[in-house]
Amino acid sequence: MEYKDYYSLLGLDRKASQEEIKKAFRKLARKYHPDVNGGDKMASKKFQEINEAHEVLSDPEKRQKYDRLGSQWQQYQQAGGGPEDFNWGEWQSSPDQGHTYRKVSPEEFGELFGAEGGYSNFFENLFGRAARQQASDGAGDQQFYYEARPRPGRDSEHALQVTLDEAFHGTKRVFEWEDGRKIDAKIPRGVKTGSRVRIKGQGGPGIGGGKPGDLYLIIEVLPDKRFQRDNDDLKTTVPVDLFTILLGGKLSVSGIDRTVKLDIPPETRNGRIFRLRGLGMPKMKHPDQRGDLYVTVEAALPQHLTAGEKDLVKQWKKMR
Repeated sequence: MEYKDYYSLLGLDRKASQEEIKKAFRKLARKYHPDVNGGDKMASKKFQEINEAHEVLSDPEKRQKYDRLGSQWQQYQQAGGGPEDFNWGEWQSSPDQGHTYRKVSPEEFGELFGAEGGYSNFFENLFGRAARQQASDGAGDQQFYYEARPRPGRDSEHALQVTLDEAFHGTKRVFEWEDGRKIDAKIPRGVKTGSRVRIKGQGGPGIGGGKPGDLYLIIEVLPDKRFQRDNDDLKTTVPVDLFTILLGGKLSVSGIDRTVKLDIPPETRNGRIFRLRGLGMPKMKHPDQRGDLYVTVEAALPQHLTAGEKDLVKQWKKMR
């Protein structure tokens, strides 16, 4: 639920005088009055908000309470956060329960948030579950206590680039934050572009004794000159001499972690793709399992033929 910034509703800053508040209210009230706008629902809603803002800010006592209890909201809204990000710095810890409380009178609570009995959706959404208790102070007045439950810190993200070899073998990174913290992050085998690696407890700090959030490393695997990656499979193109293409033979193929021998059958078609099972990337969640390596053979024609070699080719042509 959005915080009600009464000053913004009237187009004023927080140092506005009572005369400025009255002038702004009259101007906006004339503009959004239901009689002027033919019963327009948006105008009526705006008119109600303006009246509510004027009701609080035109009363010095209510305004003082609003400013005091709402002072932390300016930085909260600028940060674009949710209720869990509220600044609890002015709250006091309860030694017996370990929770955090803020004490307000029923009148102060009701006047600030416009709710009978001291409750409003606005306040409950901000401060969490209401733990209503009765207590006596020196004057015997009834008081309300609102419990702020511990809330976990926000998760954060950080982009991280790794090479294909690092993605294959796994790697480590050391991060140093501005506050002096150092994080040793382990990058598991098999990560791919878009993988999220969770570093537990290294996100935003918890609130009110809550646990810190987590850090997520968003992986980008850099392009590799030798291989193209397709999920957990690897693809590569290997040149093959004309004689092996025609007569068959053994071809050495460099995989990402070892070299293997590939049998080339006689009269292999140029561009044929061979599948080498289990020579691709490890699967991130099952690193003992691997994808496949797909090898495309590309005929490498001989260059700079001698006169004798050209004659042999011509004779061969005549034979065909």
